[in-house]
Amino acid sequence: MIEGDPVTDSAPSNPWPSRSRDDLRGALVGVVHLAPLPGSPGHAAVTFDGQRGMEAVLAQAVTDARVLAAAGYDGVIVENFGDTPFYGASVPSETVAGLALATAAVRDAVGDTPVGVNVLRNDVRAGIGLAATCGASFVRANVFTGAMVTDQGVLEGRAAEWVRERDRLAPDVRLLADVHVKHAMPLGGGDLVQSARDTFGRGGADGLILSGSGTGAGTDLGELARVREALPDAPLWIGSGLTPETATETLALADAAIVGTWIKRDGDVRAPVDPDRALRMIEAVRSAAR
Repeated sequence: MIEGDPVTDSAPSNPWPSRSRDDLRGALVGVVHLAPLPGSPGHAAVTFDGQRGMEAVLAQAVTDARVLAAAGYDGVIVENFGDTPFYGASVPSETVAGLALATAAVRDAVGDTPVGVNVLRNDVRAGIGLAATCGASFVRANVFTGAMVTDQGVLEGRAAEWVRERDRLAPDVRLLADVHVKHAMPLGGGDLVQSARDTFGRGGADGLILSGSGTGAGTDLGELARVREALPDAPLWIGSGLTPETATETLALADAAIVGTWIKRDGDVRAPVDPDRALRMIEAVRSAAR
């Protein structure tokens, strides 16, 4: 039983990921893609290992998380990937409740491995609340500054609100922000490098994430190089498309990576995490970092 203030008592004692590039070099975070949560169209059909509904969601999440922790991943991030079609800027209470159960279950399952949360599509405020109550170490924000045209409509970054809420509720939690996030286009155009500068410098993100055009799509190395040159001190993450074959050239520019699709069985994003693929990926990343 937790005693005292649940917000401060559940915060990680050793904040990770670090805002220092040196501490992040070669870090690898694996994604725990949740099956549809209550309220989502596919939830009634969710089954896993003889279980149904929310029990199946949690069992699958814990199984994937344990595979990643056993392989030595530096962190795992829980996201409501199965909740398509996604809400935009605010998800309903049943989604937050389901994510809370899943985040807590994953955190219990992986021991000291840091846990993050991504509330799709862009409910960063809910993510901060989940981190504060469930002891997560970091939150991913898909649109942190500016505005993006997405399949959920126009999503606007609210960095001013989110940074203040993070400092109030969970000051040790890191905010990792996408720049020109996948499955989206910047409203009215916008230069990638200037967006990165604004996200990190004016927005106050703890790290920047660059991704390909969609889930599993490779990140453009030219774009990575431009952002790296413009922001040499910013922690720079890969957010999609990493493979063992691209790890060396990609991590020559980026500091760390988040991987989800390739480590699944047969590279199918909706399949379970494959232990062999998870090991091959982390071995490639460790080799690239050396």
